[in-house]
Amino acid sequence: MRRFGMSGKASSKTKTAAAVVAIAALALTGCGRSDSGSTAGSSGSAGGFAKNSLIGVALPQKTSENWVLAEQLFNSGLTDAGFKPDVQFANSGVSEQQNEISTMVTKGAKVIIVGAIDGKQLGTQLKQAKDAGATVIAYDRLLENTNDVDYYVAYDNFKVGQLQGQALLDGMKAKKASGPYNIELFAGSPDDANAKVFFDGAMSVLQPKIDDGTLHVVSGQKTFEQAVTQGWKAENAQKRMDTILAANYTSAPLDGVLSPNDTLARAIITSVKSAGKAIPIVTGQDSEVESVKSIMAGEQYSTINKDTRNLVKQAIDMVSKLQAGQTPDINDTKSYNNGVKTVPTFLLPPVVVTKANAKDAYANDPTLSKLTQ
Repeated sequence: MRRFGMSGKASSKTKTAAAVVAIAALALTGCGRSDSGSTAGSSGSAGGFAKNSLIGVALPQKTSENWVLAEQLFNSGLTDAGFKPDVQFANSGVSEQQNEISTMVTKGAKVIIVGAIDGKQLGTQLKQAKDAGATVIAYDRLLENTNDVDYYVAYDNFKVGQLQGQALLDGMKAKKASGPYNIELFAGSPDDANAKVFFDGAMSVLQPKIDDGTLHVVSGQKTFEQAVTQGWKAENAQKRMDTILAANYTSAPLDGVLSPNDTLARAIITSVKSAGKAIPIVTGQDSEVESVKSIMAGEQYSTINKDTRNLVKQAIDMVSKLQAGQTPDINDTKSYNNGVKTVPTFLLPPVVVTKANAKDAYANDPTLSKLTQ
């Protein structure tokens, strides 16, 4: 399937402003991004609704900084726009999120924004929402195998993966001019639709180099299924890295590790340090405070900046247009097939950040800019 993350960011920090621009659709196959298929229409904009209506926001577990920040931004932003926000986390898992969405429907929410734990397991609740006349917006993670989703708002997560793969190559080449390079691959949680998208994006860059011998995955673990990190949990990534190092790198050098986000990147670096190995080039995502510190200290090589402020702002703009009886802005009408329909989508552009461009990348971020001086 195509799209989504974790993707995650920090609780008390604000993120760098990123320009909201139209992104050209990338040709992909599979259940998510494709070049064919009809654009599914939405009835969500018909007629509008009262300005002070309830807006439900169902978020996943607090596994990364961006979700905690999103909670704050949705509460303040929807309130400032004149709505009544009902923002809920589902820290106990999918069943809790199912119950929360059903409760939002019962309360009369006019729009329900869903950052899914597992986008395949909410079909019944989304149908309840649509039957009650609510508009459903998938936030950051695509809602899969359902007709009952009207819009999708996200960063271009296939592009995120491509940026990560290229950063891995660039970092290793800067450290050692020519290969071959020994690398290992990590992916996110298999119940997050974004995890496969990140991995596929990265592999679109890395696979040709694996095929021509420039890159060598010493463990042999090259598939998404072999690389996954259940629950996006740092301890799971660290344990797997421990095992890989013990079995494959007693004498061989490790040049690089593809990490899908910052939390896992730091866990991987901890494992490498514990094994007494030199820190390889390690990628990341989310511009978490501790990872930005690590990048500036010369440990983690890169991250991806996906400004949560801009993503929440775009979602709230969709709500405001729906309230006014207008059609929300979209810039992608063919790429996001969820297995049943192609979902009208608005994509924001991600930005790769290394020590070399961190000062400029975070210039407008009151928290992260202080770390790059």
